[in-house]
Amino acid sequence: MADRTAPNCHLRLEWVYGYRGHQCRNNLYYTAAKEIVYFVAGVGVVYNTREHKQKFYLGHNDDIISLALHPERVLVATGQVGKEPYICVWDSYTVQTVSILKDVHTHGIACLAFDLEGQCLVSVGLDSKNTICVWDWRRGKVLAAAPGHTDRIFDISWDLYQPNKLVSCGVKHIKFWSLCGNALTPKRGVFGKTGDLQTILCLACAKDEVTYSGALNGDIYVWKGINLMRTIQGAHGSGIFSMNACEEGFATGGRDGSVRLWDLNFKPITVIDLRETDQGYKVARGENSRGLSVRSVCWRGDHILVGTQDSEIFEVVVHDRNKPFLIMQGHCEGELWALAVHPTKPLAMTGSDDRSVRIWSLIDHALIARCNMEEPIRCAAVSTDGIHLALGMKDGSFTVLRVRDMTEVVHVKDRKEAIHELKYSPDGAHLAVGSNENTVDIYGVVQRYKKVGECIGSNSFITHMDWSTDSKYLQTNDGSGRRLFYRMPSGKEVTNREELKLVQWASWTCVLGPEVNGIWPKYSDINDINSVDANFNNQVLVTADDYGLVKLMRYPCIRKGAKFRKYLGHSAHITNVRWSHDYQWVITIGGADHSVFQWKFIPERKSKEALHIAPQETLADSNSEESDSDQSDVPEMDSEIEQETQLTYRRQVYKEDLPQLKEQCKEKHRATAMKKRERAPGNGIKLHFIHGYRGYDCRSNLFYTQTGEIVYHVAAVGVVYNRQQNTQRFYMGHDDDILCLAIHPLKDYVATGQVGRDSSVHIWDTETLKPMSVLKGFHQLGVCALDFSADGKRLASVGLDDNHTIVLWDWRKGEKLSAMRGSKDKIFVVKINPYLPDKLITAGVKHMKFWHKAGGGLIGRKGNMGKTETMMCAVYGWSEEMVFSGTCTGDICIWRDMFLMKTVKAHDGPVFSMHALEKGFVTGGKDGIVALWDDTFERCLKTYAIKRAVLAPGSKGLLLEDNPSIRAISLGHGHILVGTKNGEILEVDKSGPITLLVQGHMEGEVWGLATHPHLPLCATVSDDKTLRIWDLSPSHCMLAVRKLRKGGRCCCFSPDGKALAVGLNDGSFLIVNADTLEDLVSFHHRKDIISDIRFSPGAGKYLAVASGDSFVDIYNVMSSKRVGVCKGCLSYITHLDWDKRAKLLQVNTAAKEQFFFEAPRGKRQTIPASEVEKIDWSTWTCVLGPSVEGVWPVISEVAEVTAACLSNDRRVLATGDDLGYIKLFRYPVKGKYAKFKRYVAHSTHVTNVRWTHDDSLLVTVGGGDTCLMIWAHEPGGLREFKLCDSEESDIESEDDGGYDSDVTRENEINYTIKALSTNMRPMTGVKPHLQMKEPSIDERQGVVRGSRPPVSRALPQPEKLQTNNVGKKKRPIEDLVLELVFGYRGNDCRNNVHYLNEGADIIYHTASVGIVLNLTTSCQSFYVEHSDDILCLTINQHPKFPNVVATGQVGDTGDMSATSPSIHVWDAMTKQTLSVLRCFHSGSVCSVSFSATGRLLLSVGLDPEHTVTIWKWQEGAKVASRVGHTQRIFVAEFRPDSDTHFVSVGIKHVRFWTLAGRALLSKKGVLSSIEDARMQTMLSVAFGAVP
Repeated sequence: MADRTAPNCHLRLEWVYGYRGHQCRNNLYYTAAKEIVYFVAGVGVVYNTREHKQKFYLGHNDDIISLALHPERVLVATGQVGKEPYICVWDSYTVQTVSILKDVHTHGIACLAFDLEGQCLVSVGLDSKNTICVWDWRRGKVLAAAPGHTDRIFDISWDLYQPNKLVSCGVKHIKFWSLCGNALTPKRGVFGKTGDLQTILCLACAKDEVTYSGALNGDIYVWKGINLMRTIQGAHGSGIFSMNACEEGFATGGRDGSVRLWDLNFKPITVIDLRETDQGYKVARGENSRGLSVRSVCWRGDHILVGTQDSEIFEVVVHDRNKPFLIMQGHCEGELWALAVHPTKPLAMTGSDDRSVRIWSLIDHALIARCNMEEPIRCAAVSTDGIHLALGMKDGSFTVLRVRDMTEVVHVKDRKEAIHELKYSPDGAHLAVGSNENTVDIYGVVQRYKKVGECIGSNSFITHMDWSTDSKYLQTNDGSGRRLFYRMPSGKEVTNREELKLVQWASWTCVLGPEVNGIWPKYSDINDINSVDANFNNQVLVTADDYGLVKLMRYPCIRKGAKFRKYLGHSAHITNVRWSHDYQWVITIGGADHSVFQWKFIPERKSKEALHIAPQETLADSNSEESDSDQSDVPEMDSEIEQETQLTYRRQVYKEDLPQLKEQCKEKHRATAMKKRERAPGNGIKLHFIHGYRGYDCRSNLFYTQTGEIVYHVAAVGVVYNRQQNTQRFYMGHDDDILCLAIHPLKDYVATGQVGRDSSVHIWDTETLKPMSVLKGFHQLGVCALDFSADGKRLASVGLDDNHTIVLWDWRKGEKLSAMRGSKDKIFVVKINPYLPDKLITAGVKHMKFWHKAGGGLIGRKGNMGKTETMMCAVYGWSEEMVFSGTCTGDICIWRDMFLMKTVKAHDGPVFSMHALEKGFVTGGKDGIVALWDDTFERCLKTYAIKRAVLAPGSKGLLLEDNPSIRAISLGHGHILVGTKNGEILEVDKSGPITLLVQGHMEGEVWGLATHPHLPLCATVSDDKTLRIWDLSPSHCMLAVRKLRKGGRCCCFSPDGKALAVGLNDGSFLIVNADTLEDLVSFHHRKDIISDIRFSPGAGKYLAVASGDSFVDIYNVMSSKRVGVCKGCLSYITHLDWDKRAKLLQVNTAAKEQFFFEAPRGKRQTIPASEVEKIDWSTWTCVLGPSVEGVWPVISEVAEVTAACLSNDRRVLATGDDLGYIKLFRYPVKGKYAKFKRYVAHSTHVTNVRWTHDDSLLVTVGGGDTCLMIWAHEPGGLREFKLCDSEESDIESEDDGGYDSDVTRENEINYTIKALSTNMRPMTGVKPHLQMKEPSIDERQGVVRGSRPPVSRALPQPEKLQTNNVGKKKRPIEDLVLELVFGYRGNDCRNNVHYLNEGADIIYHTASVGIVLNLTTSCQSFYVEHSDDILCLTINQHPKFPNVVATGQVGDTGDMSATSPSIHVWDAMTKQTLSVLRCFHSGSVCSVSFSATGRLLLSVGLDPEHTVTIWKWQEGAKVASRVGHTQRIFVAEFRPDSDTHFVSVGIKHVRFWTLAGRALLSKKGVLSSIEDARMQTMLSVAFGAVP
């Protein structure tokens, strides 16, 4: 059988012919090493002209269209097109990535530019808004972003003489930008009368605010500030495409084919006309060519580089400028399809739609001949003797040339449709020509190409042909995917396949046939592979496809989905591929990128030696082994891992969706909101203990803390367990399943990641259980792996999305440092290198990857291993390049860098967990064995088997089986901590005894729960086929366990507590002895699941058994006979309750029906609602009926109430629902939507809740999270100072007192942008006061009018008026100066008058002006940078920032443009703007507040979400932002002593906020401890000292 692995040979890119001159400009530069950098297709090229060598940067995965050179001229930034385009900054010397910038632009990146220091990079997107983005490129961080213009932007440049200023130009505009804070503010250039408003193509900045720009008509426009000063007319004949500034002056290049040099004042120096040169093939530029057009110039010293539209690069020496030297050529624009190789010489021939045919020397890497034809060329072939070159044309003709001198031999036109393939026969006698008319014509070469035969079997166009070695047969492929054979030269079709058995083919370029089945992915359309060529000698095959991939496979490859190595370079479709005559090279040509790539073939024996050369890094795993069908030859996966890879943790409804769902439902329920509703109960519950540990699908999630406590997670809770006192403390910040846990190197903080639509990672303190930081916003569905760096500053996380995104965080700041798609397959573990925190590894299904950080991205390389194994765990060893990983087959792989050194057999079955010690390692596997190893994995020092026999007497439970699968392992305090798949946590003493500390159910849903009638015990039964008895007293242990034949869903103690009934999933049930768990009796009467089971009260004479097939059977316990059946239910039965007299049964069904049956006969009774309430029920676990109507939430469609239980004192009803909430209600719960107290700890659905016999504890079980949780019941009155979870109800009630009329009015004010709502004059362009202004005459002369201080900034007249006065006689317009403002805005603002300078000045605002009034001189001075009404004002109280004021203004959109709401931070004395913060929300800014240190600024928006945002105002960086409240927030203020705590008040609410990293956490204020207090509307806030 053929070898199914990828071939061992490689391709290495050796040369690229071409340069991208079309649709790009300014993309050709000299580096510091005097090399030339440019790009073609998806490759960055660094070309050394002296040594005639090329280096390639392969980090992009689509066409590159923009390039910028760093001022030090070593680093290059390139931008690409694509759905999620990114920018790479790379080193032109090593061609390695330095930084990746992503996640901002869409469509493509049109322009790039570095600033003078090279710290910032600006990029312009190709999206509809032409977004401009400024990056701190080393950190991969966006500093500012803004919509650029409605039309295309062609060039952007930093002003190299003024900081934080940029200029952009494009279709009919030029804009001057200033960067302040996070805001980019544009001013449009004013063309005025000096020049026509037209498209500007390029620009360069000079001293003194002068900007030179090249226009479409060939003029150069000179700008001073934002005004057009003068034009230099006719600088070029037509559009100026490129302008380059250097020390000596400026170089410009235009469409007229000339380059002009100008001195620093833009006086002309000289002209270089490239059309006059003999090297540009002037003659040969067919009639369609526009002549030579310059797209890029670069002037350095005495050399000038010129790039042309037709993919040529010239180098001109200034003093010898009449002899430009042509250093690179390629095909011009147009598809490139034709490729042929010379049969005996290292030559390649290509022909393209630019109508030229070119011959390339593969040894000299140069173009050696070129000839222009009349028609576009579609295919080529060279005769076997190498004398003739045949070219097939698009118009159906073909031409034969002599290779020697390119003279025409013959021209034949027999067809009208394009010729797509032609080939000479091996004996040189015939030429076969395949056309799009579905035929192949055969021509005799010696008979001067006379037609001698015709093949007419196809019913679609001919795509590929091959001759047999004896020239007697021809095989063809056509567009419909058929493969046909013909006899030669007659052209008769061969139908009998027998005679073809022995045919040998001279070449193999067909894409169909058994030999090349493997080139097709298992499920693919047949036309995406364009070309194939087989290398018979080395038995390899190369293919070219529509996705720009070159693939290398074994030949023949017979089964679909063969393994391959793939190489990226061409960006779009590759049209053809051929081996050179001696199989040294592979030539590929790109259709759209019309470039020719030459790849060196490295056969197997050589590739061994080549391993030591660092592989060229690429993003797309170039030279990776991959296949479209992974399943074929991978060994069987271990069942546990198989199961785990299937888990997606998708939820129907995420908790994040609840607010929206509630809003939608509220509309329906407006009426009920008006009614007075039941208050929440006075008493509460507090989580006391959890039985359970999540081991069935998580690994390495169990650690010792600093103080020797044990930290782990289960359900949605982080648990800190004290093994001395057998107590637990809980971190309750998560609201859904926690999937992973990592511990900080100092062992005091823990990071946990959860499931969620936008899932979060919490870092919390194990002592205080307070969140230190919450990381959100990057992972979808869930977070499955975490790791801290050795210095504890960074955290790596992996998401559960389809690409398993990896994110590297600075967790304290909550900042994302880098992110990248991890792998298509599931990732199980991520580890940061302890020695180099920029490196990390990920391991998972069929892969191991080695990553390093590059700016905002990560670059990954797959580890080289023979066959791909699934890795379950990994750790770093004693040096930075050693890595050890555990596989699913029980081996330990030892890696050095990314190469596999050796493997050691460690366990039977997968190695699930490993841990590095100071000297050595410890591993745990599915075989239930813990192994200690030395530091090289040479020797296994000791093994511990986890067995029942060695359990120590102090254990808190029982081992279910020997050798349970080990999922987590950790060391500390002289012990080994082990977590098992069965949900047990064990402590192994080094000397051997094992103590069981915590235990829960195994995988499977837990539904059955019963509490003992008079002892602190409870019983649970689960789908894991066990029945367990738990001690609820402080010893908290599992007392007994029994394995069952089947899983169970319900259980119940008899009234005397001696018997225990258990209902099983197969329709049978047992009654067992409650102490020994031995069978007393069992029945099997039903087929469906037994859903509830209940002993009658009193003597326990009867047993009611409810089943899924909608019957309730009643048994007499003493006689063991069935005495009655309750019929008539329409759906399966969910809940059962007896009345006190044991005469009546209440039944709930899944169809929300409530029935009553008489016992023991089972006759159905109809009882009116008024009577039901009078009945004395023995228990109440039902969820239907008028007395519990209020437990159903507004969104009952998605949140079923699954369980309920009434306390024995009949006061409190506890319920559990599908969203994991446990709620307490006052009983009876009449009226809809009662208020409740709500607790989250279970993750998915709470399946059952029960009070203990004395109401002291509530026990709950949580379905899929396998937990049994014990809650302590806290009666009311004790909880004055305790933190209770929020009291809420689903609808904010309207019965809470009215508003003051002022407040109502203010709540309803809708601030539109005033400037946009008045249509007194057309407003376009820039607000007047944002334009540059000339100083007025008085100011120039320093005249001070009166004693009033001159105003800070005068308002020039709007630009519209200037441009509309055309034709009128101009009279000078005087400047207006703001002198005095009457008025203060008090009607809808508050807290907006402040003292400054110890009370000497006051500051306030009105309209869009900030006013400082000096009380002694009563002079006003003004801050007028705002463009709309100011709504709020605050001053910084910190002495470090005296007189710093923040003011917030009205805005509309949240798109970061000039009309977004913004906050200005300014100095009250100098009126200097210190920072401008553009908000991401719509609406306006209605409250601002500085923090205690003065570094942070808090703002509140007027958008529908009332967004709360915290800023670092000096950097202009947003720290955190979150939805504030559904209702209007009036004021939000920091606590005067804090940078992390603040309070927001508003309509009927107070919220207390904490800033944790980048996340904002809030709690609602609770008033319940004060009798009859109602939440009022709060209008202001002040802070007092705690006595």
